[in-house]
Amino acid sequence: MVVITETDKKRKTHTSTAVKNKWNSKAYDTLNIRVKKGQRESIKDYATSNGESLNGFVNRAIDEAMERGKGAQND
Repeated sequence: MVVITETDKKRKTHTSTAVKNKWNSKAYDTLNIRVKKGQRESIKDYATSNGESLNGFVNRAIDEAMERGKGAQND
C-alpha cells in the first residue's frame, strides 16, 4: 500500500505548476490590459453568457478587429 503524505501532494502541485508555467512561457506571450473599475466583471459576464472564457473572448475580439482592419487597408 502506498501512502501519499501532504508533503507529497504539495510537491506534486508545485512540480505541476512549474511545468505548466514553463510551457506557457514558451508557447504564449502575455498581454496585460487595463479597463475601468467594474468593466472586467461585465466583460467576463458577457463572455461567459456567450460560452467563452474571458481570455477566449478577448482573443477572438482582437482577431476579428484585425481581420476587419485588413479589409479597410485594402480599400
